Formats: sequence, C-alpha cells, structure tokens
Amino acid sequence: MNISPRKLNTFLLFKLPSAYFCGVRTTSLSDTTCVVSVKHRWINQNPFNSMFWAVQGMAAELTTGALVMSKIKLSGQKMSMLVTNNDATFTKKATGRIQFTCNQVKAIASGEGQTIRLNSKGINNEGTEVSDFNFEWSIKVKSKK
Repeated sequence: MNISPRKLNTFLLFKLPSAYFCGVRTTSLSDTTCVVSVKHRWINQNPFNSMFWAVQGMAAELTTGALVMSKIKLSGQKMSMLVTNNDATFTKKATGRIQFTCNQVKAIASGEGQTIRLNSKGINNEGTEVSDFNFEWSIKVKSKK
C-alpha cells in the first residue's frame, strides 16, 4: 500500500484530529517532495489575527514526516521514527493560505539507526516566506523479538 495525500488526510482525521480540524491537508506527495496546505481561519488563529505557530508546526512536521514514512515504506523494514529536535523562524504574519513544502530527499539506510534533518518552508499566497522549520528525525530499526 502506497502512501498518498488522501491516505495521509484520512490518517490525520483518525490519529491527529487536532491537525485535521485546524485545516491541515496534504496536497501532494512524491518521492522527493511533500506539500501541505493550511488556511488561516478562526479555529487556528492566535490573538494577533494570524495563524497560531503550533498549527504551522503541525503542517511543517507533516511534510517532513510523510517523506520519512514513504522512505521507510520503500525500505520494507519495520522502523520507528521520532522527532528529537526542531527549531523554527517566523518572518511574517501567517494569514490566508500557507503552503508548507519539504523537498529534501534523504535515503534511509537499512539495518541501522540514523538521524535525518529536514527543512520545511511556509509560503503565503503572495509567495512570501512566513516561517521556516527544521525537524530532526531519529530513525531506528525495530528489533525482532
């Protein structure tokens, strides 16, 4: 079973409902790129009339996590994945529709644990970057018991 935008959005509904109800949606996923979109609305706003930073973080994390999940699936191995570190920079108020994109291709080495650092940028309708997120993923092969 391949990972697709539709399957990721269904996954959000059942496993991460806060992201789903805030409007986080995967719009495209390929071997090299994941794009997630979220629109500034009442449910995901902060008191300053822009998108709450945590909603931006959910969308950005999904872009990187979806690529990691798809690479793990291609490896055919059972692996665990965990965000071990992240940082973000916010450069403009996030209003309107924001698209987060991760297009960093990283190979998953089979048979060993590793750490992968991926970047996702949030761009508004005018093409201006509003936020920049980095996520460090720890990936480990599950031991056979």
